[in-house]
Amino acid sequence: MGRLFWKFLFSYWAALLLAVLGVEAAVWLYQLAAQGRGFSIEAGPRAAIIVGSAAATLRHGGLPALRALMEDWGCHGNVLLFAVDGHGRDLLGRPVDADALARARMLVEAGEEPEVARRVRLQDGETYLLYIPTGAEPWQERLLFRGRPPSPIVPLAAATLASLIFGVLLAWYVARPIRYLRSAFASLSQGRLETRVAPLMGRRRDEVADLGRDFDRMAQKLQNLIAAQRSLLHEVSHELRSPLARLQAAIGLVRQNPQKLHSSLERIEQEAERLDELIGELLTLSRLDSSVDEASCRGVEPTDLVDLVASIAADSHFEAQTAGRAVVFSSQGEAVADVCAGLLHRAVENVVRNAVKYTRPGTTVEVNATRSASSEVFTVSVADRGPGVEEGELRAIFEPFYRGATGQPGPGFGLGLAIARRAVEVHGGRVHARNRDGGGLVIEMCLPLGRRGSS
Repeated sequence: MGRLFWKFLFSYWAALLLAVLGVEAAVWLYQLAAQGRGFSIEAGPRAAIIVGSAAATLRHGGLPALRALMEDWGCHGNVLLFAVDGHGRDLLGRPVDADALARARMLVEAGEEPEVARRVRLQDGETYLLYIPTGAEPWQERLLFRGRPPSPIVPLAAATLASLIFGVLLAWYVARPIRYLRSAFASLSQGRLETRVAPLMGRRRDEVADLGRDFDRMAQKLQNLIAAQRSLLHEVSHELRSPLARLQAAIGLVRQNPQKLHSSLERIEQEAERLDELIGELLTLSRLDSSVDEASCRGVEPTDLVDLVASIAADSHFEAQTAGRAVVFSSQGEAVADVCAGLLHRAVENVVRNAVKYTRPGTTVEVNATRSASSEVFTVSVADRGPGVEEGELRAIFEPFYRGATGQPGPGFGLGLAIARRAVEVHGGRVHARNRDGGGLVIEMCLPLGRRGSS
């Protein structure tokens, strides 16, 4: 369960708890007032012991002994005992509170809690009422609603107020980020791809904040894709314009000089093949970009990956020999997996041919296929001895139509590495490049084997 669930739970629990406490407090006050228990005289074990001791002193020692005891307690200031005779006068001559006296008399006559209020009759027939007043303040009387039971509206109002306050706070807490998201979606639908909501979320750490961050990632991805599509459209139009211009020039040359028909037809055929190759690679790249994963590929079949790479290296070596270059192959371990063999063949072939193209004459391109005994990853490494790539361009070389600053002029459209990267990514793998010590470039293609049931 997520963080938003716990926030809802604890908010509801807190509101319910406050409502229950308010109701319990109102019920307690109601019961206290209904029982008529005020703060006029002190009750409890302490009062019972003091009043009992004073009553025993009065019975056995008489008034002088009780007066001395009361004066002693009064001097120490810890006991305020009253002894009131039948005429309502205190033994020490202190003013007597009528409410406290009436409460003490009521308890004695009703037989309730006789230990905190006692009447002692002396041998001469005089009676004294012993009790300890509490000296209750006016706010205590008001707290008890002056002895009247509180209205039933009080607990209902307390519960309603607590639930209302927490309901408003919870609704505001949840609705505010949703309004931000709704506004962001509206902005995004109007083409404002730079819209972001994470800064508006503040320090929230719950599912709504996660949704906002997901929205930002989606918006960033859309912005990047549209920017890439615009760049690709620009590059495609540029790449198409050059062969078309040469076709038009060849046609114009034939019209001006029919004797050059043969050479012009060869030129037209060459440019037509170039256009066909470009369109084919664009279609391949578009098909790979539309693929979500390996399941969308056609022709998935068990393939010996080591044999696939070895055959590509052998063919490339045969072709490289004519340019004074060589390709050597080495392997470690075995790997068989259900893959799109055609796509992987083209990916590896593009990387190897690119290495043969840029490696210096008289040097060797090293192709290595590795799958260790404890690893579920198959790695193909292609290393050349060419000019290498600037560090800032190592990621850019896998973008369509990209040609590095150190790249040599030659045939091709800059789509080979882009197709290779996308073909590997369709299989759940990754491709990265790094410069080689002593000059050259190393491109590694890593394919996970665990989910394919590799041997």
